[in-house]
Amino acid sequence: MKFYLHWKSTGVFVTARHQGILCLGRLRTGSCPSCLGVCFHSSACWKLRCEMGHTKDTTMYAVSADSKGLDTVVGLLADVVLHPRLTDKEIEMTRMAVQFELEDLNMRPDPEPLLTEMIHEAAYRENTVGLHRFCPTENIAKIDREVLHSYLRNYYTPDRMVLAGVGVEHEHLVECARKYLLGTQPAWGCEKAVDVDRSVAQYTGGVVKLERDMSNVSLGPAPFPELTHIMIGLESCSFLEEDFIPFAVLNMMMGGGGSFSAGGPGKGMFTRLYLNVLNRHHWMYNATSYHHSYEDTGLLCVHASADPRQVREMVEILTKEFILMAGTVDVVELERAKTQLMSMLMMNLESRPVIFEDVGRQVLATRSRKLPHELCALIRSVKPEDIRRVASQMLCRKPAVAALGDLSHLPAYEHIQAALSSRDGRLPRTYRLFR
Repeated sequence: MKFYLHWKSTGVFVTARHQGILCLGRLRTGSCPSCLGVCFHSSACWKLRCEMGHTKDTTMYAVSADSKGLDTVVGLLADVVLHPRLTDKEIEMTRMAVQFELEDLNMRPDPEPLLTEMIHEAAYRENTVGLHRFCPTENIAKIDREVLHSYLRNYYTPDRMVLAGVGVEHEHLVECARKYLLGTQPAWGCEKAVDVDRSVAQYTGGVVKLERDMSNVSLGPAPFPELTHIMIGLESCSFLEEDFIPFAVLNMMMGGGGSFSAGGPGKGMFTRLYLNVLNRHHWMYNATSYHHSYEDTGLLCVHASADPRQVREMVEILTKEFILMAGTVDVVELERAKTQLMSMLMMNLESRPVIFEDVGRQVLATRSRKLPHELCALIRSVKPEDIRRVASQMLCRKPAVAALGDLSHLPAYEHIQAALSSRDGRLPRTYRLFR
């Protein structure tokens, strides 16, 4: 809930409004540690763009502004982070916003946010990144100013924060940080943090299922086909390990997308999930690979969707693709995946807000930053044996499975585990005396 309260009322916000500064906020839920951001550019008008973003392990405050306003903007940023008022009216409005998001989550035709939560819950049962990101409905009314201050006191500490700036002189930024952040007493007081969760992620594997009628999820008059969504994941590695780059290349090599994706350069139409899955099985609506990486763990997973009656066949196709990851790697497909990964990296870093996020995340996690040419060199050095090695290590772990929709034809978890332990990825045959 706290993260819906970002960019709310503070003393500086009131002053800023009187000065005619335009503030645009995008608010989401999230978790700590925090990354404060300042992104400056040349502009003819005095204008601010204030944003807040998050992942499961990081919260970011970002401001884009005219390059002449560094002092004012850092002061505003510090005030928003350290001195939120958290009035009763703001908290009540936030409760309503959280309630709306929870209802909207269950009504969306796009199941990806919910499936992502489910696969993490299955992979890290009741610990760290496996805990719910979304607030349970029964807890909404329990969160008040005291609870929020307790959270901020524990997690908004100097050792968990990074101030990053793009397009600004380093010494000037350091001077502003000393002025507005050093020695400042936050709104929640100076008591020492207690009950800080410093546990390390424990991969467990498992299955999370949610039976749901998906036959009426269309937002318009045209009916949307009823689909069952399956996501299968295996533990990879953290972004601090050397194998992080080979896993990133493997994820790009798997690729995938929706069956109605338009083709074209850079769309990944020659990735394995397109060539081996979507192009060969017309009844599959989606097959996409994802790689989630954190400071102490990682998760590579594949999401697929199809008609409920073909779920078993769809799951077997996915398990076969996982087994093939540790098989022969064609040099051409590997070079294509590496080139596409480098292309995406360089294209994203053309945007200053993305550069800020890259700087902040890397420094927050590693206390240093790898430059783009260093990352490209690491990507180029990946060899076919690296892909086979990391894939083989990954297949030794128990799978995590998330299933959403009509699950009457979903294979047993033990059968999925057996398929991923076999040589060909086939599910064990089942025999029925009566149908």
